[in-house]
Amino acid sequence: MRFAALLLASLSLAACSKGDAGTGSSAPSTPVAAKPAPAGQSWADTVTRTAEGYVMGNPDAPIKLAEYGSRLCPTCGALARESYDPLTKKYVATGKVSFEFREFMVHGPADLPPALLGLCVDKAAFFPVLEQMFHDQASFDDGLQKLTPAQQQALQTAKPDQVIAMLAEAEGVIPYMKQRGLPEAKIQACLADRATTDKLTKTTQDKTADGTVSGTPTLLINGKVVQGAITWPQLETALKAAGA
Repeated sequence: MRFAALLLASLSLAACSKGDAGTGSSAPSTPVAAKPAPAGQSWADTVTRTAEGYVMGNPDAPIKLAEYGSRLCPTCGALARESYDPLTKKYVATGKVSFEFREFMVHGPADLPPALLGLCVDKAAFFPVLEQMFHDQASFDDGLQKLTPAQQQALQTAKPDQVIAMLAEAEGVIPYMKQRGLPEAKIQACLADRATTDKLTKTTQDKTADGTVSGTPTLLINGKVVQGAITWPQLETALKAAGA
C-alpha cells in the first residue's frame, strides 16, 4: 500500500531542504514581454487547477515556475514568506510568469493533513490559504514536536485514516481551517479522502524515484529544476536569467 510506505518517512521537520548550492543559471535569456490580463481581471487573481497542483497567473505565461513543496517544511515557509509579494507583484502580475504549487509529502504522513485541507478550499482561496499556512506553520510544527513517544508509537500501529486524524489533531489544522470558513463536515470528508491521499503519496514516490525531487522546495522553470534555489534572491536570479 502506498500509504504504508509513506508512513515510514521521518516525522522530523528540520531537514527538508536540499542545501544551497549555486543555481546553475545560464546566461540571461531575451526578456519576454508583459501581457495584460483580460479586462477587469488581474493575473495575480487568476487561478487554474492542473493535474499536479494549482497555477496562479497567466496560464499561457512564457515563463512557468513550479514548486514541489511541503506546507510544514521550514525552508519552504521561509521562501514563501520572503517571495510571495515580489513574485506576485513584480512577475506574476505582468503575465510573463505563472506560479504552480505542487504538494510534496517530504515528511511522510505528517504533511497530509495540511495538504488535504489546503486542497479542500475553493480554487480562489487556494493561494491565500497556502500563504497563511506558511506564515503560521510554526504552530503546526510545534504540535508535531510535542507528540509523546507513546503517541508516536500509536501512529505506527494505527490505520491510515486514524493516522491522518491523529496528526490533524496534533497539528491543530482542524480549528485553523474552521476559522477560515471550512465546515466541519467538509474538513472530515477531505481528511478521509483516500483518492487524494493516494495521489499525493504516488506523486511523492514517483518524483523521488525519478530524481526530480530530492528535497523541498524543489523549483522548476519551464520544466527544468533550478539547482539549489531555496531563497528569493536565488529564485529571482533564475527568473531574470529566464527572461522575466
